[in-house]
Amino acid sequence: MDKQVEAPQQTGSLPIPRWEFIALCAALMALNSLAIDIMLPALQQIGASLGVINENHRQYVITAYILGFGGGQLFFGPISDRFGRRPPLVAGLIIYVLAAGAAAIAPSFATLLLLRMVQGIGAAATRVIAVSIVRDTFDGRRMAEVMSLIFMVFMAIPVVAPAIGQFIMLFASWHWIFITMAAGALIVSAWSLLRLPETLHPEYRRPLTAASIVGGFRIVLTNRIALCYAFASTFIFGAMFGFIASAQQIYVDVFNVGEMFPVIFAGVAAVLAFSNYLNSRLVGRFGMRRLSQSALLLFLVISLAWLLVSLEMKMPLWLFMAFFAGAMVPFGALGANFNALAMEPLGQLAGTASSILGFMQTFLGGILGTLIGQAFNGTVTPLAAGFCSVSVAALLMIFIAEHGKMFQPQNPPV
Repeated sequence: MDKQVEAPQQTGSLPIPRWEFIALCAALMALNSLAIDIMLPALQQIGASLGVINENHRQYVITAYILGFGGGQLFFGPISDRFGRRPPLVAGLIIYVLAAGAAAIAPSFATLLLLRMVQGIGAAATRVIAVSIVRDTFDGRRMAEVMSLIFMVFMAIPVVAPAIGQFIMLFASWHWIFITMAAGALIVSAWSLLRLPETLHPEYRRPLTAASIVGGFRIVLTNRIALCYAFASTFIFGAMFGFIASAQQIYVDVFNVGEMFPVIFAGVAAVLAFSNYLNSRLVGRFGMRRLSQSALLLFLVISLAWLLVSLEMKMPLWLFMAFFAGAMVPFGALGANFNALAMEPLGQLAGTASSILGFMQTFLGGILGTLIGQAFNGTVTPLAAGFCSVSVAALLMIFIAEHGKMFQPQNPPV
């Protein structure tokens, strides 16, 4: 049986302007994107420098971070429901900065992977807190709208991060990429300390006991709508992680784009950013369910066509870009809306709910993405098959969540 947990409505109570609130949340989440995307142009050099023989193993630099990022969220969620949003955020940012700095002088590939996992654990706080403070402050379609705007700004990082990484590699070694990450985190840390409000009221804080944590997890994991939409989101993000893990090999090894890789990667990210902006404008009119479910069906159709064509021919770059960019158009209506739909019934458990949702998206999604990435065989077929498979799995989750009823205009009773 689904249980609705009402949240305190604090809309309009923020002591900072709405645009700054959105920009700050986006900056916190963008630290995660920066930690992944700025690395892509340097994977080959890192592998060569640290003696990585198997080319697919270079992807572990991304995977280690994602696994730490996913697992760490299970700890920061309950902590933020007990102590508020700011203290765990500060702790996470400190871990992120120290791990990034240490990774710059890592003596071996194993040490680098360990530090990347620690960096991911620190970054977990930024994701949990960003989603939690949005849920503290907004609900329903307004939350979906705000999350879309956050994702839109957040997606500016994949547009520029690979280019930044490529620029650094032109004049310095890969070690300076980690120093750049640490510097970026320090800037966001200062902004957060000075301007981020505490959005969790003292009367809504939960005790940090085993019974309370287990009880909170039980509420989240037994809510059909929240859990199924969390799984749907996990499958979709798994496809994206699969692309990120194999992007450098696809663009450089398959299509031989060379130093144009950051430019092409930025073009796709720009499409995704525009898609999130479009979702923020449409969700208030059509609703989260109608918009996200329609987008998922379109995502499935495009992925299936992409897979069939890749099986029949060696796909040229322009056709690959057409299919991939086409899939990114509906993608923007999936992430933000699925997140909002999963968080909607879990108001006062925002921290715990955000941590479980984030764990599923990043840890489980990261494992799924690793499987897709490791299936790379010199063609784009494994990636297309991955996109198609996760679309079907996500659609199944939505059928379960909605008892087989699609395109409902409003939230169903729970």
